[in-house]
Parts: sequence; C-alpha cells; structure tokens
Amino acid sequence: MAGGSEAPAPSRTLALTQFADSVGLGGYLVCVVVYFTTIVGLSPAGLGAGLALGWGAGMLAGTPLGRLADRWGARRVAIVCAAVAGVAVAAFGLARSMLGFLLVAALFATAHSGLAAARQALLAGLAAPAERTAIRARLQSAGNAGLALGSALGGLALYAGERAAYVAAFGLAAVSFGVAAVLLRRVPAVAPVRGGRAPAAAVLRDRPYAVLAVLNLILLLHLPMLSIGVPLWIVLRTQAPDWMVSVLLVVNMLAVSLFQVRVARRVRDLPAAARSVRLAGVLLLAACVVYAVSGAGTAGWVAACVLVAAAVLQVVGEMLHSSGSWEIGFGLAPDDAMGQYQGFFGSGMAAARMLGPVVVTTALAAWGVFGWLALGSLFLGAALATGPALRWAVARRRARTCGGCADAPAANRATCF
Repeated sequence: MAGGSEAPAPSRTLALTQFADSVGLGGYLVCVVVYFTTIVGLSPAGLGAGLALGWGAGMLAGTPLGRLADRWGARRVAIVCAAVAGVAVAAFGLARSMLGFLLVAALFATAHSGLAAARQALLAGLAAPAERTAIRARLQSAGNAGLALGSALGGLALYAGERAAYVAAFGLAAVSFGVAAVLLRRVPAVAPVRGGRAPAAAVLRDRPYAVLAVLNLILLLHLPMLSIGVPLWIVLRTQAPDWMVSVLLVVNMLAVSLFQVRVARRVRDLPAAARSVRLAGVLLLAACVVYAVSGAGTAGWVAACVLVAAAVLQVVGEMLHSSGSWEIGFGLAPDDAMGQYQGFFGSGMAAARMLGPVVVTTALAAWGVFGWLALGSLFLGAALATGPALRWAVARRRARTCGGCADAPAANRATCF
C-alpha cells in the first residue's frame, strides 16, 4: 500500500481483509449484469430493479448490523458478514430466476453493508482517534487494488462468455470473502459495548449527524458517475474511442492506490475535514464541466485528452471527499455507539449504488451538458453545506459534553471552528 509501510500490524491485517473482500466485490460487479442478462435471461429493467432493491436492503441493514457490532463485538460481526457475503456471491451462480436473484442480491448487499460497518467499528476500537483517517486511507488504497484484481478476473469470464466461466468467477469471489473472514480472525478483538447506554435509534435522533450522512450520500454519487455516467457519455456524446472507459477507470484506481494515503495525511481534525470536503466539491464541479466539454464534437484524440483531464480532477476530488468524510464519520460518533453510527454513515455507499444509476443516467442521457452542470452543482452545494452542518454537530456535541468551548479541554477546543 502506498505510504503505508509503517502501518501497525492490526491495520495491515485490516487492509489485507479489505483487499480480499474487494477482489470478491470487483468480480461480482463486473460479472453480475452480463451474466444475468445474457446467460440467465433477465431483462435489463428487471435486473436494474433487482439490483436497486438489493442495495436498498443493504442500506437499511447497515445501521442495525452496526449496532449489533457494538453489542456482540465488531470482529465477530465482521467475520460472520464476510462469510455470509461469500455464500451469497457463490449463490449467484446458482440463481436461475428473478426471485432467486432478488433474494441473493439482498443477502449479499446486507452482508456487505454489515461487513463495512463492523470493520469501521473495529478500526475505531483499535486505533487512536488521530490515526483513524490515515488508516482508513490505507484500507481504501488496498480496496482499490483488490477491485482492480477482481475486475480483471471477472473480465476473463466476460471474455469466455460461458456459464461455467461466470460460475467460476463467482466461486473465486466467494473464496476471496472467505479469505477475508479468516484474516479477520487475526485482528485483535474489540470489547462489546456494555451497559446499554446508546438506544437502538440513537443515530437517527442525532439530527446534525443525519444531515451530514445525507450530504455525504450526495457526494458519493461520484461513484456511479464514473462507472455508469461517463461510459454512457463517451459512447453517446463524444468522438473518443469506447476503450477510453477502461483508461479512465485505470486512472482512477491507480491514483487512489498511490495517493489516497498522502491526501488523507492532511486531514487530522474536523476543521481540516470541512476544508477537504469543500475543495472536493469545487473539483467535482470542475470535473463535470470538463466532462461536458468533451462532448463538444472535437476530434477523438482531443476528446480523449479532455476526458483524462476530467478524470484527474474527479479522482482528486474523490480522494479529498473520502478523507474528509472519514474524519467526520469517526470524529462525531460516540464511543458507545461506534458501530451503529458507522453503519448509518456507511449506508450512503449502498444508497449511492441504489439511487445513483437512475440519477446519473437521467441527468446525462436526458439533459446532456445541462445534466453535467446540474450534477456538478449538486456536488458543490452538498460540499458547501457540509461546513455549516459540521459546525452545528460540533456545537451540539460541545453543549452536551462540556457546556462551552471556553471550559473545554484542549482536545475538544481543537474541533471548535
């Protein structure tokens, strides 16, 4: 992992688990659409609805599974969720109907969301607050490398085009989740929360945190923008060759793997997180504008260069957003409900996978250049709103814990901005 040679042993093991399960996720994401439309025979509309319902189940499951991690132990829940995700992804190769696909998709998305929430809670329990964002960046770098490998393995199944090849790819993805479960056993356990101090819906009553989670969800729409919106735009609206889709994905994955840790080092407190997210919004808007320019009817090589420039702006914005969001998600979560809060904040990823394709395709396919401008403005608006929402959250926390900034300890005063 870039920049992570001095990482302590638990964080290295967590990074290995992220790498392993990302291999499985990458193989699944590459194969699932083509397999169920061309081999099983589901309609594209039915498949899209099934995927949306599946990720919707994952979004709803994140918070209760995170709370279970608080109560039962984060490592134990992470191991179980990784194992269930492996069983579910293997079952994709056995599904032969829409109902079977729906059931397996919901099980997989639920287990994957629970794994993410439990691993975040595990990280928070093992690392000092000042180290969490940097360690999370190492995990992100490892995850991107795993996604790249999993995508490549899934690509072999696409090349073969046979049912057996897809079943084998799902099997390899299942093995990778099993490896993640085994690796998690090597991570030190974090004691479950005792005493019942945090109610079941504590995070839902924390309105500033909920607002920040929604703003984070909006910014996470950059994920389907790259995986769905940009390929659609390249094929329909530019003169660039279709293989530029792969080039842009490689640019994104390599940049995150190489530079995410360095970017995260600059974000060590909540004020820095607010600045990072604000700059991310500016860069994501700029990326949308440049993507729009690529469809101006210029020669293919010119459009390709413009697309690369847009992809660079986007990935820098992504890394800044990720670094800021990790600090916010960890920094505002109480220790006695870390899993619940991480599950809720992290459910934005499943929500982005559920809602993002509809939002992005509608904006770009129907509105063209104006769609890019609307999407970029949405990013900028969410980023600019994060600062005031964060100040609201800090003020509320300060009022509950120390009754005023002047009397707060130095560690708490550092977050007053």
